[in-house]
Amino acid sequence: MRASTRLLFNTLVLGALALSQASFHPVQARDDGRYAQSPLKPWFDSLKSRKGFCCSDADGEETEYEMRDDAYWAPIDGVWQPVPKEAVITEPNKVGRAMKWIYMENGERKFRCFLPAGGV
Repeated sequence: MRASTRLLFNTLVLGALALSQASFHPVQARDDGRYAQSPLKPWFDSLKSRKGFCCSDADGEETEYEMRDDAYWAPIDGVWQPVPKEAVITEPNKVGRAMKWIYMENGERKFRCFLPAGGV
């Protein structure tokens, strides 16, 4: 085999191996196992609002918020909007920081759950 042919063959073989390895390691959405050993994982997994389960810490994100006329307001994609009362989690916040969980409904991003900041 000529050197250029051997180089091309080796490149193709390495590329095929890389692709075959990729097929054995499925990509996970957001939950990459970082929080699997956290002592708070069961608590996060149990969180729910009146809109349903929030999922887990990996699916939620830290957020800023403010109170306006007895309602929580927080941004979604940089736009401040009221948090529906049915999305607010009322149990004590074990992490201290405010978090939100967003879902899609009719092509619109909405609050599924909102956890106001609190004492740890």
